[in-house]
Amino acid sequence: MEKISRTKIVDLLKRRDFGAMVNVKGWVRTRRGSKQVNFIALNDGSTINNVQIVVDLANFDEEMLKQITTGACISVNGELTESIGSGQAVEVQARGIEVLGTCDNTYPLQKKGHTMEFLREIAHLRPRTNTFGAVFRIRHNMAIAIHKFFHERGFFYFHTPIITASDCEGAGQMFQVTTKNLYDLKKDENGSIIYDDDFFGKQASLTVSGQLEGELAATALGAIYTFGPTFRAENSNTPRHLAEFWMIEPEVAFNDITDNMDLAEDFIKYCVQWALDNCYDDVKFLNDMFDKGLIERLQGVLKEEFVRLPYTEGIKILEEAVVKGHKFEFPVYWGVDLASEHERYLVEEHFKRPVILTDYPKEIKAFYMKQNEDGKTVRAMDVLFPKIGEIIGGSEREADYDKLMTRIQELGIPMKDMWWYLDTRKFGSCPHSGFGLGFERLLLFVTGMTNIRDVIPFPRTPRNAEF
Repeated sequence: MEKISRTKIVDLLKRRDFGAMVNVKGWVRTRRGSKQVNFIALNDGSTINNVQIVVDLANFDEEMLKQITTGACISVNGELTESIGSGQAVEVQARGIEVLGTCDNTYPLQKKGHTMEFLREIAHLRPRTNTFGAVFRIRHNMAIAIHKFFHERGFFYFHTPIITASDCEGAGQMFQVTTKNLYDLKKDENGSIIYDDDFFGKQASLTVSGQLEGELAATALGAIYTFGPTFRAENSNTPRHLAEFWMIEPEVAFNDITDNMDLAEDFIKYCVQWALDNCYDDVKFLNDMFDKGLIERLQGVLKEEFVRLPYTEGIKILEEAVVKGHKFEFPVYWGVDLASEHERYLVEEHFKRPVILTDYPKEIKAFYMKQNEDGKTVRAMDVLFPKIGEIIGGSEREADYDKLMTRIQELGIPMKDMWWYLDTRKFGSCPHSGFGLGFERLLLFVTGMTNIRDVIPFPRTPRNAEF
């Protein structure tokens, strides 16, 4: 075959210079046809759409053609022609075909529907399906949108450590990082492990959040965001939890809780608009195949102002719903940490649009949140979304050294780990706010997928670290 430079299928489908000689490379999705002519649907990952290769069997070696099976990788030289069939505007009349990689009949992605559970078992191959091709192209686009949004607003991308010696949330569910021989652990007389000979000389873990370090940066650079992997060793086998996930955490000096809510709303709307503008083919595919209301829901979020609702009023609405006969699995009372069924009731049934819940009881929120004058609630804000529940959690931070110290002591957080964080409250403290967005939760919303394991290439969940 003569050397013609390759055209990606996404670009080829836009061309109208019929008669030109082109080269495409990709993987065979399907092959069908008669004794005279075959039609190969070829995909190279650049778009959800395949290009049709028309093969006049008389012009090709039979043995070579036998190798062109579903999943095989081929290179095709041919003439770009106008397509008479429906579905695409152009096709390629094959003049030369080279098989780059054969694919035997044990290939699990034959032409039939596969369940999501089955595809998770072959996560190394699932990016080759239409569904996962679409999801992972959208995932890339959302990452680009996030960086673009913050960059255009003068934020700085700040890299916080993945290995840390502090537990940001006080949640305690952290993965340990060690070089110690676990078969032979040295312990002191109280039975505590001695870390002197460990790599860092102390107990270290994978980060649950970059927020605390992000706050340090915001008090120097003004407005920063983190975007990186975070790790939670919670034994949560739910469709919304991963042990390894990505988080975006902006932190902004001089922002109060209202500025924080404005930023969160603008940010999510920007990302959703980006998906509709830049991933429409993929979003439409997911809409048509999985979730008929997806595009409508995405457009709905853009149209509406988010409701801003104090926690106390939210509880009243839920209590009234119970009185009217609505059944919740978990009880509703002031002071409860809302379950996702409660959050979704407010969003999907009561207001029918996203809700930002504010002023939570301080008992159910983290130590660093700014306390309100009532002494009972804090300036927290959670953004609640249809189908998902909480998609963003954030707050105005406690800037007062004494109040923060008191809260740390009340909760018994080990001070030796927090001295550097408290320094920001001693040396030129300022009001500041921020939030965290779970990247995969955003992707669940934008793709319409129902399980968080299906929006990350290789999910890490309890008892599962395959691939």
